[in-house]
Amino acid sequence: MIQNITRARLSTTAIERLYIIMRHMFHRGTYRPTGQSGKMIQELLLQLNPEIYGSMADAEKVELDGLIYVLGRLPDGIAETPYVHFTSNEGVDFTKFKPIIPPKRRRICYRVDEDQMNIEVTRGRSEIYDTLTHLTFLYNESDKIRAKAFNKQTQKISRVWQKIEEIVLEDKKLTSKERDIALMHLSTILGRTFNETQVAYKFFSQEHDKEKFFKVIYWMGQTSQQDYTGFKRREITFSPILRERIGHHIVGEKWANHIKHTLEENDLLHRPLHIISANMHSVSNMLYAFDGLGKDIQSEKEMEIYKMLSSSKNKLLRDKVSNYSNENGLIFIPDTSGTNIDVQIIDLKKINFKNTAFSGFSKNPDDVLIVMDYAFGEQAFEVMDELLKPYKTKNTSAMMNFKSVSIMGKAGILCGKKGDIMVPTSHIVEGPADNYVFENELKPEDFKGSRLGVFEGPMITVLGTSLQNKDVLEYFKNSSWKAIGLEMEGGHYQKAIQIASKIRHHISPDVKVMYAYYASDNPLETGGTLASGGLGLTGVKPTYLITKMILRKILGN
Repeated sequence: MIQNITRARLSTTAIERLYIIMRHMFHRGTYRPTGQSGKMIQELLLQLNPEIYGSMADAEKVELDGLIYVLGRLPDGIAETPYVHFTSNEGVDFTKFKPIIPPKRRRICYRVDEDQMNIEVTRGRSEIYDTLTHLTFLYNESDKIRAKAFNKQTQKISRVWQKIEEIVLEDKKLTSKERDIALMHLSTILGRTFNETQVAYKFFSQEHDKEKFFKVIYWMGQTSQQDYTGFKRREITFSPILRERIGHHIVGEKWANHIKHTLEENDLLHRPLHIISANMHSVSNMLYAFDGLGKDIQSEKEMEIYKMLSSSKNKLLRDKVSNYSNENGLIFIPDTSGTNIDVQIIDLKKINFKNTAFSGFSKNPDDVLIVMDYAFGEQAFEVMDELLKPYKTKNTSAMMNFKSVSIMGKAGILCGKKGDIMVPTSHIVEGPADNYVFENELKPEDFKGSRLGVFEGPMITVLGTSLQNKDVLEYFKNSSWKAIGLEMEGGHYQKAIQIASKIRHHISPDVKVMYAYYASDNPLETGGTLASGGLGLTGVKPTYLITKMILRKILGN
């Protein structure tokens, strides 16, 4: 036990040192991954050996699941560009540069030329740290590829690597046999079995670019080699405008004011207001789906309808519900501020509750829902802090009539399995000594009979999910903390709520808070990390059960 605690403390110290170094590099404005600071970041990440990065610390194996996870959150082409430049929103959207948006992370990036990738940061420090961690992993795996592809003494290209280079540079269309031969060669470079390499190849393969995996691996090794020989040294820079703006709530203020202005325009500003941080479908589907689809609600088939709407194959059905909701009290506010947080405003006066799970109202409530998409890490404090402030115009300052704040999110679970539900009693913020105890209106018994695991206890608000290892997580789970899960936003939301209610008095101290999470992964379980894949339709049931309970508490039904 003492040894485990010691390892946990070493890991916690490594996480704290990583953030200090990254913050220092950000304020300095530039660093090289192979320079002293870059190597220190790499060594600390290797020391941590986070679960999500699998075999990163194994010098003989390239971590393929981690690579798939990371490249889904970095812009296409990042492996080819030795220079990465972080900016704020500085007007590039008015140019002819084509925006590149990673499939798993809504951030706008631009390929400036063959050597430089620009990444726009509008979601705060958490986005910077998250991206730098992913880049460090990418460079670490790139160096492994380079070590196998080039002779260490002579720097001559290996025979196997030459075959890969021919495929990429000549843009060859391979026959089935040629592809198997190439994958066999590639598995030697990657230190992986043929089967593992083939699985990764199929994941990256696209209809217009079948051999994309070869290109990704080739350019990872090539940019590493160019850095190693000094031909093109990899470099990460941060624009002066970004360094000046970060932490000043410029984007969050613009986002919040747009919401308040929309409420005022629609004569909703002084109505009872309820904030729900969730996805952009579960609340609207519960209130509009059955009338929108022309179906009568039946409790035994209710979840089947939600699963049907959640399937990627049923866009036409989703559009039908969306069109109906827009005509019956829902106002959609697409983000234009840079937060990447869309918003729905739902006027409950205009809802037909008879064909929903909340039938029985003799009179529709005056309440208004503000449903906001997920924030990212520390950004949660910025947007919630700004949203809870009074609405100021040139002549007036209007207090907002907030009645409740509900947070429904996905999180890593420490004591259950994917799809289970977590009901927090407090948030422990990793790193600083910020701990938030609150009265959660949601209780485990609210989900009785769901046939899902339901766990109650403290949740850790981590500095980054990609930095967590088993030592730290087992310590939080098994020590007197008795933590049930980890996520990135809860503590930051609660900080903003407590400041608004107890210090600034922007909102009533009686504002109710509701927190519940469904488990997207179990980082303590082999094959259960985020890198092993998403929940798919398994997440539909806990998502809608939590949504239903939040709405019941709001409606008093």
